[in-house]
Amino acid sequence: MVPPSGTAAPLPAVSVDSSTVRPERDLPPVVPRRRVGRWLTAAVALLVFAMVVNSVVRNRAFQWEVVGQYVTTAAVLDGLLLTLWLTAVVMVLGFLLGIPLAVMRLSGNPVLGSLSWGFVWIFRSTPLLVQLLFWFNIGALYPTLGLGIPFGPQFVSVQTVNLFGPTLTAVIGLTLHEAAYAAEVVRGGILSVDAGQTEAAQALGIGRGRTLRRIVVPQAMRSIVPTAGNMLIGTLKGTSIVSVLAVHDLLYSVQLVYNQTYQVVPLLMVATLWYIAVTTVLSTAQYYVERHYARGSARALPPTPLQRLRARLGAARA
Repeated sequence: MVPPSGTAAPLPAVSVDSSTVRPERDLPPVVPRRRVGRWLTAAVALLVFAMVVNSVVRNRAFQWEVVGQYVTTAAVLDGLLLTLWLTAVVMVLGFLLGIPLAVMRLSGNPVLGSLSWGFVWIFRSTPLLVQLLFWFNIGALYPTLGLGIPFGPQFVSVQTVNLFGPTLTAVIGLTLHEAAYAAEVVRGGILSVDAGQTEAAQALGIGRGRTLRRIVVPQAMRSIVPTAGNMLIGTLKGTSIVSVLAVHDLLYSVQLVYNQTYQVVPLLMVATLWYIAVTTVLSTAQYYVERHYARGSARALPPTPLQRLRARLGAARA
């Protein structure tokens, strides 16, 4: 029988022998491929790690009893608090100065763009230690600083020797150095946002400032946060350089102790342990901030460390 025009011919019936159909439970299990090289590499890595830990724990030269004695002393904790204060102040002031520098760099004004580029160029080209020593000796160039009319009388003047102490010098030098890098971080984050976002905002009649605050910056945070987190950790460790100015940070406080007791290695381990502890806390906070700004850009948020641990324990039990 010929089917009518425009209709498909019926498929021929296929007979299936029920004896050849195997139920799902009778199918052979899928066994993952054995990766011998991966397990051997992991075993060697664990062996090396165990040897390093053993050499550190059982080495009497570290004097762990001395480390435990000084790790929570008042002098060390005061230095730690000053280090944390310096880090927080420098990061806040650095980004408060770096954000306008980034906006100036991206503006169409050639004067503002050139000034921003020159600032970043100078403070990224000179070592941080040189900048700190320069500001510490600023009195040799400007014995007094005044406020008044250019090329006219001054209303207020102050001696730079009395104004620029070690702590203020450290804050100024670290802030200017941080602002140069923060400006590039913010500029890179803004440039990572698709230009169509700005064009769509302009088509809707949204002003440039509101577009930057409400549309561009929230999307740029996904690119800014990881780099800013690395800058924060770098600033925390970089504050140790202010010890050359006799600022009583964590490293300088430890140096004062081992200059009296001559226990250099255990006191350096005290500073190292505190830097590791604070860096671990900051890294954990950075992870959760990145996870927060990943909303809307990924279908599923990355699992937290606790969720990963639960998943691995469940897989191990299974």
